[in-house]
Amino acid sequence: MEIRDNLQIKTFAEYKKTYQKSIEEPEAFWKTVAEKFTWTKKWDKVLSADFKKPEVNWFQGATLNITQNCLDRHVKNHPNKNAIIWEPNDPNEESRHITYKQLQVKVCNFANVLKQNGIEKGDRVCIYMPMIPELAIAMLACARIGAIHSIVFAGFSSKAVASRINDSGCKMLITANDYYRGRKSIKLKEICDEALENTPSIETVIVYRRTVNPTSMKEGRDKFWFDELQKAYAECDPVEVEAEHPLFILYTSGSTGKPKGMVHTTGGYMVGTTYTFQNTFQLNEKDIYWCTADIGWITGHSYIIYGPLCAGATTVMFEGVPSYPDFDRFWEIIEKFKITHFYTAPTAIRSLAKQNVKHVEKHNLESLKVLGSVGEPINEEAWHWFNDNVGKTKCPIVDTWWQTETGSIMISPLAGVTATRPTFATLPLPGVQPAIMDDERNEIEFDGKVAEGKLTIKAPWPAIARTIWNNHQRYKETYFSAYPGYYFSGDGAYRDAVGNYRITGRVDDVVIVSGHNLGTAPIENAINEHEKVSESAIVGFPHDVKGNALYAYVILYDHNDATNSLKQEIRDMVSKNIGAIAKPQKIQFVTELPKTRSGKIMRRILRKIAANQTENMGDTSTLLNPDVVEEIQKKKV
Repeated sequence: MEIRDNLQIKTFAEYKKTYQKSIEEPEAFWKTVAEKFTWTKKWDKVLSADFKKPEVNWFQGATLNITQNCLDRHVKNHPNKNAIIWEPNDPNEESRHITYKQLQVKVCNFANVLKQNGIEKGDRVCIYMPMIPELAIAMLACARIGAIHSIVFAGFSSKAVASRINDSGCKMLITANDYYRGRKSIKLKEICDEALENTPSIETVIVYRRTVNPTSMKEGRDKFWFDELQKAYAECDPVEVEAEHPLFILYTSGSTGKPKGMVHTTGGYMVGTTYTFQNTFQLNEKDIYWCTADIGWITGHSYIIYGPLCAGATTVMFEGVPSYPDFDRFWEIIEKFKITHFYTAPTAIRSLAKQNVKHVEKHNLESLKVLGSVGEPINEEAWHWFNDNVGKTKCPIVDTWWQTETGSIMISPLAGVTATRPTFATLPLPGVQPAIMDDERNEIEFDGKVAEGKLTIKAPWPAIARTIWNNHQRYKETYFSAYPGYYFSGDGAYRDAVGNYRITGRVDDVVIVSGHNLGTAPIENAINEHEKVSESAIVGFPHDVKGNALYAYVILYDHNDATNSLKQEIRDMVSKNIGAIAKPQKIQFVTELPKTRSGKIMRRILRKIAANQTENMGDTSTLLNPDVVEEIQKKKV
């Protein structure tokens, strides 16, 4: 499959027809999609699933290797096309362009390093690296030999690394000595050494020298990347694996505090991510695509590496941050590489929108065709800023809703094909059957009327996570017990009269105040309308009279505006827009909110602070900035 020979939907009429077929004849639909890929053995059965157990099997009996689809078939047809363009943290350092042929050689070479260090099909390998091409090479090398990779974001603590290694029983750790993220130096190997004091399953550590700084190495365990490459062949045949063979484990934070190791398998994940990549973004053969996520998160797995490479696209990796050396870095990179498709998070958009618009205006962004948003629902103000200043009102914005657990995009506009609507993820992709549930746990059938409730999915899709590593019972309880026979997303949704979906936030973000159910999202939207407010988060805290009262954490564009009179203005605005019952009793001005790297606000932490229940904060390892928790605690009102 090439970008020029694919299954892209080109018109709204075609979308409607394709969607209908995918719902009425899902096996026939996905069979047609899957036949575009390279398989070593075709399937006996397209789908076998039961959401009540829950068990899902796609392409049963089939065997394949995903790297044949990411690399080998493209090497035959366009070996010299860029697979990865890498931009370093330091703009003075040289960028790297890696063709499909070069990437294939590098992956095979490192796959042999894994083998000569005892890694076999089914073994788990932890990868803890910065956003450098070697991270992509390491994960693809694991896939090449059927090993299961578990990537840990390079900003996590030693405790987080150790807990993930121990949960999945990794035999090898692949890391770098250290690197720079913005102006900050991060000494990865030192963090690893601390983690490795309590990781008995690790036998070998491979260290990539990202800097020339001295690196402590433990004899017999630690080996340098380049030294190992010298001993390895540059050719490695792909290992044949079953369609349901685990491709990777990716940990996501749980409401209980213990991270969940979501297991994604090979065949269905490949088909789902590639198909959704092609249709959501609508790339052409010469387009340059950039997703700003970190590969340590599901967005990086699905839409920096596996989806784009399986589709034969050119994908950009960026090591740095949008604010270094200045706030125009994103726009500079778009101009430098003539990026056509730009996929980023609302958190980044809001952060950049706070800066002088001259940062954007001084760069030529004419190459852009499509903009994308991922990680959380995008608010209207950020949507319009993105549309007006970056897209110059000419680029469709694909506001994508999906999760670590879903593996691939579920609800989103198809760029230039289906309509966009600010703050709406709009329509489900083919093969995705969303359902809104009411308070009595009944499905609200679509009848041309608006509906609001809890968002579930009522049929399996190829990229769904199959289980939680070593804990299928937790998987069942978390995702399939609230609504038997349905996958429960944990999100609320509003569906308009034509079937467009708007994600209204986590359903546990509902606070009962004096007997009234108050969704936090509408209150936050009202607060965010104030011209001095950048972002806000609402949680409930115990109240003697009301049962619960509302606590607002508010970020201002200018912290000098943090006054009691502004707090009253905010309360008045909420009262006017929603009602007096929704006025926050307490307002705390903060510089940041605790967020995961994917941009989700960790409300569990904010609720504990508001309720003075800070003895056990649970897992904070997935936070973008763990230090912000202590800062918020100290200044609690």
